[in-house]
Amino acid sequence: MLTKPMDGANHSAVSEFVFLGLTDSWEIQFLLFAVSSTFYVASMMGNSLIILTVTSDPHLHSPMYFLLANLSFIDLGVSSVTSPKMIYDLFRKHKVISFRGCITQIFFIHVIGGVEMVLLIAMAFDRYVAICKPLHYLTIMSPRMCIFFLVAAWMTGLTHSMVQLAFVVKLPFCGPNVLDSFYCDLPRFIKLACTDTHQLEFMVTANSGFISVGSFFILIISYIIIIFTVQKYSSDGLSKALSTLSAHITVVVLFFGPLIFIYVWPSPSTHLDKFLAMFDAVLTPFLNAIIYTFRNQEMKVAMRRVCGQLVNCRKIS
Repeated sequence: MLTKPMDGANHSAVSEFVFLGLTDSWEIQFLLFAVSSTFYVASMMGNSLIILTVTSDPHLHSPMYFLLANLSFIDLGVSSVTSPKMIYDLFRKHKVISFRGCITQIFFIHVIGGVEMVLLIAMAFDRYVAICKPLHYLTIMSPRMCIFFLVAAWMTGLTHSMVQLAFVVKLPFCGPNVLDSFYCDLPRFIKLACTDTHQLEFMVTANSGFISVGSFFILIISYIIIIFTVQKYSSDGLSKALSTLSAHITVVVLFFGPLIFIYVWPSPSTHLDKFLAMFDAVLTPFLNAIIYTFRNQEMKVAMRRVCGQLVNCRKIS
């Protein structure tokens, strides 16, 4: 939809954007609807259960589970920013989003992405202290340190998102309004502006790409340091450390893989780009909940306890 601008200039301003979506095939759309809906509901339930379990079980009131609960909260946001709109649009012929809705979606995507990066770094630091400095764990990972990590995560996410939007919110959009995607993807959004955006595209891509790659390498280096430190003192401890870190490394690869491809790859394939974005929005939050739950005996026991309490409460009521 186009509307006349207030200044009376000889062009029109875009008030909404049209998504091309994932596919035109009704068979594939039905399959995507079934898969996306299932994983979305499972992700919301799984991450909500993790938060409920950590907050209600005194045995899990420790720094590691505090960070895990916050990661699950962020994963609820990851699932909710783009997935409901994508699922709703699958069977709609005219897939549209308002200009404000598009800006809002971009804002929350980058806030959540920034927060999750810092939380993953905080969780890596927590594992480093727990494995390499176990006698000082509670002193270093004090409640104050946990709150510091949480505040730093949200400040980083908000700052990153505001910087991104500061580049694009005043761009002129005067005609093209079709996005070959199922959500407001910032690089494609910028290309629709009625001005030369090559420098801006580079700045935005470099911003997100630098943060993604930088955070990824910080995490990988921290895991390597942990492994070498443990190996130096005990060969038996190495297998235990690898078992503990495997879940964290898997989550890191699942989170950063699609991000690095989208923002660092010179000319990503549109179809692969869509698949990775869908994977990041629908599957990753679900897999995070599964990985951290099924590889943690303490969490599984606590979840059974909480589920049993919920069933008993329902019977009584």
